[in-house]
Amino acid sequence: MLTSYPKEKINILLLESVSKRAVDEFTRHGYDNIMSVSGALSESELAEAIKGVHILGIRSKTKVTAKIIEAADKLLAIGAFCIGTNQIDLDASTGKGVAVFNAPYSNTRSVAELVIGAAIMLIRKIPDRNRLAHEGIWLKDSKGCYELRGKTIGIIGYGNIGSQVSVLAEAMGLNVIYHDVDTKMPLGNARQVRILSELLTASDVITLHVPSDASTRNIIDGTAISKMKRGAVLINYSRGDVVDLDATAKGIADGMLAGVAIDVFPKEPESNAEKFETVLQGLPNVLLTPHIGGSTEEAQESIGMEVSSKLISYLETGSANGSLTVPPVALPQQEGTHRILHIHENIPGVLGEMNTRLSKLGLNILGQYLKTNELIGYVILDVERNMSGEAVDALREINGTIRTRLLY
Repeated sequence: MLTSYPKEKINILLLESVSKRAVDEFTRHGYDNIMSVSGALSESELAEAIKGVHILGIRSKTKVTAKIIEAADKLLAIGAFCIGTNQIDLDASTGKGVAVFNAPYSNTRSVAELVIGAAIMLIRKIPDRNRLAHEGIWLKDSKGCYELRGKTIGIIGYGNIGSQVSVLAEAMGLNVIYHDVDTKMPLGNARQVRILSELLTASDVITLHVPSDASTRNIIDGTAISKMKRGAVLINYSRGDVVDLDATAKGIADGMLAGVAIDVFPKEPESNAEKFETVLQGLPNVLLTPHIGGSTEEAQESIGMEVSSKLISYLETGSANGSLTVPPVALPQQEGTHRILHIHENIPGVLGEMNTRLSKLGLNILGQYLKTNELIGYVILDVERNMSGEAVDALREINGTIRTRLLY
């Protein structure tokens, strides 16, 4: 289907080595103006590079601030080729009518598998045995090494990843308990506990799968560690600021924690060339990895496919399903129509004024769908082919209009 804006004029900027699968998908749909950059850009660099860009693709390192959104003169949508969107100013994006899409499920299995792997490594003290073997020391000793079977794993956050960890953990013979702010249906024989301290005192392995917000920052601090079983194992593959690393280092030093695996950190290097430092370096039975929980070939291909498909659908049909900013709206395509997209401030009377203006033009509306969130409203409108240009001009004049686009 022909879009009103020629595909060859759509500019796509992909940062941080977004999967080639995404590039291939855009190309397959006829989008050729694609610039791929291997690393992240600074705010000043991105503010310059974003000019004239219609689609921006990023991963976790690029910060899309309000300044970037303001500098983006053509931006229609942002694709976060990852799970989280903390790196994007969602309020600024919403206010400008920029759709933001992510991939909340695509690397679930990769992270869940790594959590189980880390639990096995730590409970068997493999990091220390590995280091000593490399140094020529043969430490064949079972003291302090255990099987996972029969132990209790406590999962903090029972969302997409946490629930998959639950399934794998139970298959390994672990007893599963979990804590979540919402009531979640347990999978298998898992059991929800309402009070976090109950999970801390009962678990041999504790793993976090929570977002970063005011309620989760440093949720595992010195007080929380003091409530854990002596000799517990702590794993954080969620967000860098949910665990107090100084308190964690102390927990290792005084024997409260038998092992720790950390994949995310409060401050991470901007590139592979930058030196990485953390208070946990050099401590016994500690696994440190460079934010690779979801970094598998399978996950990156799946993410590339999922996010690019959402972006292409938004470009070609106006579907905002899966968007975190523009209200999720989709309208089946109809033959013989022109489609208009209208994003506006969420104020009373906009839809009525739209219909009044189109009625005065004598234009027949063949399909219409409106959805709003707290800040904006999004309308997909199918009209007769005659006078669609006049209709767009009329809709752009409505008070509160943020963006109007003739799609096809």
